[in-house]
Amino acid sequence: MARSAVDEVSDNGAFTRTPSSFRSFITRDPDAKFQPEPGRYHLYISYACPWACRCLSYLKIKGLQDVISFLVVKPKWGKTRDGDDHHGWVFPTGSYEEPGADPDHLNGTRSIRELYELASPTYAGKYSVPVLWDKKLKTIVNNESSEIIRMFNSEFNEFAKNALLDLYPPQLRSQIDEINEWIYDGINNGVYKCGFAKKQEPYDEAVKKLYAALDKCEDILAKQRYLCGSELTEADIRLFATLIRFDEVYVVHFKCNMKMIKEYPNIFNYTKDIFQTPGMSSTVNMEYIKKHYFSSHPSIDPLGIVPIGPNIDYSTAHDRGRFYASL
Repeated sequence: MARSAVDEVSDNGAFTRTPSSFRSFITRDPDAKFQPEPGRYHLYISYACPWACRCLSYLKIKGLQDVISFLVVKPKWGKTRDGDDHHGWVFPTGSYEEPGADPDHLNGTRSIRELYELASPTYAGKYSVPVLWDKKLKTIVNNESSEIIRMFNSEFNEFAKNALLDLYPPQLRSQIDEINEWIYDGINNGVYKCGFAKKQEPYDEAVKKLYAALDKCEDILAKQRYLCGSELTEADIRLFATLIRFDEVYVVHFKCNMKMIKEYPNIFNYTKDIFQTPGMSSTVNMEYIKKHYFSSHPSIDPLGIVPIGPNIDYSTAHDRGRFYASL
């Protein structure tokens, strides 16, 4: 059983992501085991992880920071247990050890692995983030980002500061689902299929699919402000998490170097537009992001040297205002 993403490689050398294991839902159903309550839930994330930062993005733009607390692990993977060779997400021992990361004062664990084992002593899967934790029942609710963001979008509206923002509106759901499917396969997961491939053929196939999907995005964004038209949706948040890491990390580290995002005029300006959406820039810590990728995957980068550039400024002016936006 794979215990981290770098282990998820098939016999033909292709990266094959395994499904998340904890799939419970928070719902307003009065009979539900997990019901929305302010202060009950806690989100464990890494700023490096695009899947975790989807969830953090929802906390910020929905205005749920006072309802659901969150904690950040250290950027660099470390040993998760003495006498064991597993390396994964770990917590600092003190608040000043690693900027942006804090010890797990809630459960006292030293690693995300210990958190999983606290929830399920017999757990034998990978120890990934995000983790949505229930403080009341002391267990993991869910570790699948696509489901966590749906909960954050609708189930906590009673307590959200931006309750009227619906990133998965009924009239766009089929379109969002269709876009999510090909963007996940070609781009979100596609960069990992490029980077974690261990043979040339699956790498070549993944790169071709990645750039075909990026070309498709460029065409769509030449005609409208967002992926589904004039309205910011879940599809945009999911894509943004990959785009913001692309030129700084994936071009070099994952060998996605046929073309940089800054060479796509529509995608690049779109990325700046979403970055400048209130709350979104606070989910991006590029120094932390680069430190993780370039120092935590010795099979890809054995020396752990972090590149200095390109240091793209996403706070500069963009041209997406030429399209009508409905927020």
